[in-house]
Amino acid sequence: MSQGKVQKIVQILRERGVRITPSRRTVVEAIVSANGHVTADEISEAVESKFPEIHLSTVYRTLDMLEDSGIVDHVHLGHGKAVYHLKNEMHRHLVCEKCSMVIEISEDVLAPLLNEVKEKWHFTLKGDHFALLGLCENCSKEFENH
Repeated sequence: MSQGKVQKIVQILRERGVRITPSRRTVVEAIVSANGHVTADEISEAVESKFPEIHLSTVYRTLDMLEDSGIVDHVHLGHGKAVYHLKNEMHRHLVCEKCSMVIEISEDVLAPLLNEVKEKWHFTLKGDHFALLGLCENCSKEFENH
């Protein structure tokens, strides 16, 4: 786990007037150490291993606070639970509906589409809270062979 990253997040939160409790710090540590996508349940397990008295509801409140503070973001990858990741690691997701493989693509891949929608329809898409569903290369080949 990157203690430097945890310290930076804690500093940002303190600058925004957020009180740093042991459970909040542990939630931040769990997200940083996950090094990618993590569910609230997985975060809760990590927190409960250090603080058994901390409940899932506290984890959700902390995640909401972190999201409101611009530290984390959540995304729904297909039909599963929402996953959380650090906001400074923005990317989009392609999810295979058959094997559930997740492919991360850079934010700029969808930029032309987002810009076109904004220009043509004066509508701003929030593309960071959903995944694009389809079939990965292997599942596509299998589908075509049937």
